[in-house]
Amino acid sequence: MENSRKNNTVINDNAPLIPKTHQESDAKFDDFDGASFSGAVFNLSTTIIGAGIMSLPATLKELGMVPGLVAITLMAFLTEKSIEFMIRFSRAQNPTSYGGLMGDAFGKYGKTLLQICVIINNIGVLIVYMIIIGDVLSGTSSGGDHHSGILEGWFGIKWWTRRSFVLLLTTLLVFAPLVSFKRIDSLRYTSAISVGLAVVFLVIAVGIAVVKIISGGIGMPRLFPVITDIGSFFKLFTVVPVLVTAYICHYNVHSIDNELKDSSQMYGVVRTALTLCSSVYLMTSFFGYLLFGEGTLDDVLANFDTDLGIPFSSVLNDTVRLSYTAHLMLVFPVVFYPLRINIDGLLFSKSRLLVLDNSRFASITISLIGVIFMGANFIPSIWDAFQFTGATASVCVGFIFPAAITLRDRHNLATKQDKVMSVIMIILAVFSNAVAIYSDAFA
Repeated sequence: MENSRKNNTVINDNAPLIPKTHQESDAKFDDFDGASFSGAVFNLSTTIIGAGIMSLPATLKELGMVPGLVAITLMAFLTEKSIEFMIRFSRAQNPTSYGGLMGDAFGKYGKTLLQICVIINNIGVLIVYMIIIGDVLSGTSSGGDHHSGILEGWFGIKWWTRRSFVLLLTTLLVFAPLVSFKRIDSLRYTSAISVGLAVVFLVIAVGIAVVKIISGGIGMPRLFPVITDIGSFFKLFTVVPVLVTAYICHYNVHSIDNELKDSSQMYGVVRTALTLCSSVYLMTSFFGYLLFGEGTLDDVLANFDTDLGIPFSSVLNDTVRLSYTAHLMLVFPVVFYPLRINIDGLLFSKSRLLVLDNSRFASITISLIGVIFMGANFIPSIWDAFQFTGATASVCVGFIFPAAITLRDRHNLATKQDKVMSVIMIILAVFSNAVAIYSDAFA
């Protein structure tokens, strides 16, 4: 059954997003024989590891070392279960998109709601990525203080080191070529490099921590949270949106599965990617918090803007910031891919496949790039707004919708244990995010 779905030649509402066979397309995709296991793992891993990795050390600062590491591991387990639900129910009815799966369970309104959530989440994420890239390369001003970017530090304040020009150049030379690919598998090599760059940051952090431990420059980290009143208890839940968004990759699962040469490998792809990413997350959180302790900032990248107290501190700082910026540049097209698909599905649901319509493909791509570029340049305070909308949309895409599909169980596939797990997912997601949003607003 899994192999036969790869040769489905009927174009309908649940048709594959990318043509798979000679008969399905005259768009010269004939030489594509399916994505490899490693390519799928790198693309899914890149979807997972985005900007959230830099916020994870701060979750340990809030929760303490032990509960923080346990929470990161638990979130990986919940993510694996939610994706497993999605894949299992997709196999039953054969929808080849997350929207098709929601449509199968809840009709057109369910599909539309999913598409809107993915659009809100991904536009917010991509604007934040571009803001971070601008901050790191060109600097940022906050509260009257100006933090120099890498280019300003190297060359001084020039017209070509200004934020708007740097972002324009990045958009034209990096983003535009990468978002022009019609297959997500075409991004497998840049995804592999992206994961490698995340590991570069981890290796540098571990190295610095080891050097400081040897020199006696690191104290004992706090193992458990400090709870003094009800306010400090509820404040612990503010880490939930960070943990949720750190693992969101659900909107790319079907796209990667559609192109995989052997669909039976998808479960292995998910487990391998989650094992890789959770390992990177655990080590980054552990060594990041160990290194900076109670001085760990919400974005640990900002901690690499000062003297680390070791030789070659400025070189290591620039290396960390440059590798992270390059990482985000390569994550951008992988997150952009499902955004374009969901915009097209929402606005042009009755039209032919997007990859077969070059003018529609180009117009949607250019429009979205333009919106993201304008957002990053002219409304940088949008970061705060998307902490609310992004977290809310993310928790729906990652946990509430897969759990709801399982509880709906139109094809009688869910076990009692699955339904119990789904109820727990929804309760945890709704309660935790409600408390987190309330705590943020109150603060």
